[in-house]
Amino acid sequence: MTDGTLVTLISVGVTILFMLGVPVFLVIAYWVVGCSFVLGLTLDNMGAEILNVFNKGFALLAMPLFILTGDLINKSGIARRLSDFAYACLGWLRGGLAMASLGACGLFAAISGSNSATTATIGSMLHPEMVKGGYDERFSAATAAAGGTVGIIIPPSIIFIVYGFLMNLPISDLFVAGIVPGALMVIGMQFACWIICRINGWGFLIPLQLNRVLKTAFGAWLGFFAIGLVLWGIYTGKFSPTEAAGVTVGFCIIAGLLSWLVSRLTRQNRDRTWQEKNYAEMLVVEGFTLWQVPGITMRSAEITGILAPLIAISVVMQQILSLLGAQQVIGDFVTSMGGYYAVLFTAMIIVFFSGMVLESLPVTIILAPILAPIAASVGVDPIHFSVIFLVGASIGFITPPYGLNLYVASGVTGVPYFRLLRYTVPYLVALIGVWIFVSLTPEVALFLLPDR
Repeated sequence: MTDGTLVTLISVGVTILFMLGVPVFLVIAYWVVGCSFVLGLTLDNMGAEILNVFNKGFALLAMPLFILTGDLINKSGIARRLSDFAYACLGWLRGGLAMASLGACGLFAAISGSNSATTATIGSMLHPEMVKGGYDERFSAATAAAGGTVGIIIPPSIIFIVYGFLMNLPISDLFVAGIVPGALMVIGMQFACWIICRINGWGFLIPLQLNRVLKTAFGAWLGFFAIGLVLWGIYTGKFSPTEAAGVTVGFCIIAGLLSWLVSRLTRQNRDRTWQEKNYAEMLVVEGFTLWQVPGITMRSAEITGILAPLIAISVVMQQILSLLGAQQVIGDFVTSMGGYYAVLFTAMIIVFFSGMVLESLPVTIILAPILAPIAASVGVDPIHFSVIFLVGASIGFITPPYGLNLYVASGVTGVPYFRLLRYTVPYLVALIGVWIFVSLTPEVALFLLPDR
């Protein structure tokens, strides 16, 4: 058999494995090993390339640190306080609690950088409250799934770190470029949520009270400080994204430990006035003990252990795709479409449909090195294209048949996967609208970067 036939058979085989539920890392690894033998590449080559990734991967250190940050703020109770603040601001609108959950997803994403962590955290906290508040349980679960899409757009973002590493772009610039598009995604979904809730009459209204807003804002001060610390440090250049991740982890650990200690002292002091107790409840989150930190760290390490090998093996995959000429074929097809807008929208369509069957990480790993240079050749700014690419990839989190966030939301809420699909449509329309707007308006992503 010819090499082309063997590669085709190997590709069909691993596709079947993927459909059977084999982890993506193993699917790619099997394909890489099989194609390496067909092309005459040694396993030493694969080992050397993987080692080279980690030797040069200082920027990748930010990934496990931001994953750990998300787990720390969830365990400490900071995420709950951010949700309370969002509800105090939006609860007076029809569908206010659902809109608040979307806002809470944006705030949580500004610390964690993970779509699945955002969906799981906000979904597990607010889905029961939304059901009690008169919302349809399917809509409530779909809202958590849709809100999680901003987890990889609003900085800090794990996938922006991967994209910057693969394309040799400054990660700090990518983070800044994601701020406004991420905020627009939240606003667009909130508008869609408001319309649906107005039509169906979902949600109980609470009065907009300044004291409630101020109280919940004061109660969420640790979360706001963590968000401000990351954005200030990166935007001003005081520290790199990796250093920002380390600083944020340190802050979250200290805040969680001190909060637990103060909360214990608060409970023990029964002689204080109710005003003092109320003040302490606003100031201190639940926190965690020193003995809980290893368990939290281990969970983050497990997630990192899934992502890091996938990034490493993908470098070898890109090498093989280049030898097979796949990048040239796709590149010629996209380039043949014509000028600036034709190439841009063709790339967007490819990303969208790829996101329907693959998670954002393999989509980025496989397609970014192919599409980004083509987009740059017709005049698309590399930073702008990174935002276009990743916003499109994030939409894939709520598009079947894959839709990772739908699976996560289904798992934490108990609502079956297929019952969520109908209620994701309004959010999908809103996200696509924002995506097109961001694509046609480079200033949305670039105006915070004065040197672009």
